[in-house]
Amino acid sequence: VQLQASGGGLVQAGGSLRLSCAASGSIRSIAVMGWYRQAPGEERELVASITRGGSTNYADSEKGRFTIFRDNAKNTVYLQMNSLKPEDTAVYYCHADRVATMTSGFEYDYWGQGTQVTVSS
Repeated sequence: VQLQASGGGLVQAGGSLRLSCAASGSIRSIAVMGWYRQAPGEERELVASITRGGSTNYADSEKGRFTIFRDNAKNTVYLQMNSLKPEDTAVYYCHADRVATMTSGFEYDYWGQGTQVTVSS
């Protein structure tokens, strides 16, 4: 299973970006997909997650600004980020957990390669 993230970049404060992360491999389904971020000198933190059924969970600082959604048929998760702030600057990582595979049952805890988001003031 591989996760390929895209959509990061440089944006001015108040702007928007949409991140995408596509999972590939021998996948039957993915229970939970999500986005984490890590700023320089900081620990990686949850931004948002979504279950296969569509239940979402957001960090408090992102509620109302960010929206996570997924396309189960494409094994892809998205993060729509609006009203971006300089403090949102970080490397954003997508995550997949409890992946049902075609060949080896369930597998856990996959990470994408990270995509840089930079918000200028």
